[in-house]
Amino acid sequence: MSTSATPPAYSASPVPFAEEELAAVAYNADGLVGAIVQDAGDGTVLMLAWMSADSLRRTLETGRTWFWSRSRQELWCKGETSGDRQYVRSVRYDCDGDALLVTVDQEGRGACHTGNRSCFYRAFGEGLPTR
Repeated sequence: MSTSATPPAYSASPVPFAEEELAAVAYNADGLVGAIVQDAGDGTVLMLAWMSADSLRRTLETGRTWFWSRSRQELWCKGETSGDRQYVRSVRYDCDGDALLVTVDQEGRGACHTGNRSCFYRAFGEGLPTR
């Protein structure tokens, strides 16, 4: 008899939006806006990535996170290679429209390409000798 827990099954659902809301997003000179990704269950900040207008629209339409890779110069859907998919629960934009907060259900090990759950697993001062 196995005692291992079955991981929750998540599903992608489109996020309703209006064109006026998309027009309120202020992109930088490269046509990108920073997107903070947060776990819907416990509030952990999982990652920061960049979205173009196309990746934001795809995120809202598909219910999965899509980003713009500055190094590869292409769109990518989180988890298509790693299996660590993100299922969108909400997308918010800040008062200036120049930052996004994407709340997700995180599937798999986590959001970071290093294998950590969060990309923010290091803190300044950790590992320094104590006085």
